[in-house]
Amino acid sequence: MTTALSPRLTTATAGRVLRQLGHDHRTVAMLLVLPSALLGLLYLVYADVPTPPGQADAFDRIGLTMLGILPFVVMFLVTSIAMLRERTSGTLERLLTTPLSRPDLLLGYGAAFGLAATAQALVTVAVATTGYGLDVAGAVVLVVLIAVVTAVLGVALGLLASAFARSEFQAVQFMPVIVLPQFFLCGLLVPRDQLPDWLQAVSDLLPMTYAVDALQEVGSSTTATGTMWIDIGVVAGAALLALGLAAATLRRRTN
Repeated sequence: MTTALSPRLTTATAGRVLRQLGHDHRTVAMLLVLPSALLGLLYLVYADVPTPPGQADAFDRIGLTMLGILPFVVMFLVTSIAMLRERTSGTLERLLTTPLSRPDLLLGYGAAFGLAATAQALVTVAVATTGYGLDVAGAVVLVVLIAVVTAVLGVALGLLASAFARSEFQAVQFMPVIVLPQFFLCGLLVPRDQLPDWLQAVSDLLPMTYAVDALQEVGSSTTATGTMWIDIGVVAGAALLALGLAAATLRRRTN
């Protein structure tokens, strides 16, 4: 097995993953339909909730944030299980005996699911802004960009989690460990400045915090802000770090 990165092999890996994904209609439906469906359920929950004077509509505020959280969760689940199947089926063992390196493999997976995440973000944002009437102060294209970067973070963390799981059940068990703390502390449920100091410190270390902050910036400002770009950079950096750790910890077999 080589360790050098090959763009040709990375591209070939991405193509193989996309072909496999295209034949899995249930996974495609989960990627493209589930986030919009869940967002629709949230829309119905807040449909008859009155908005206090001077405050933003509850669905506009929470729905915008969920445009980052939902793709993150879905991509984490799909990617962690997909990579685990590569190991349990023996495909990963065979691939790593070829010139394909671990970085090639993981970057190929990241690229393939990154394209899937882009399609997911486009569909979800389009449905939210047209079908559900989500109102965003800033450019919709920035919402799509943040949703894609956050979904790619879910891909990277899913690949990392799969390295430590021995079964699909164990892969799913990583979700409450990796996803739920970020959901609780990202500022959606309680403003971060109202958290205890030590929880604020923990929140500062979680990439989802910055994804939510970036979306809130777009929701409140008509122009792109410096804070938003910094937040996006932090999320993208966390995704690259997770991919690097996944490459270092990836095992050929589950036993």
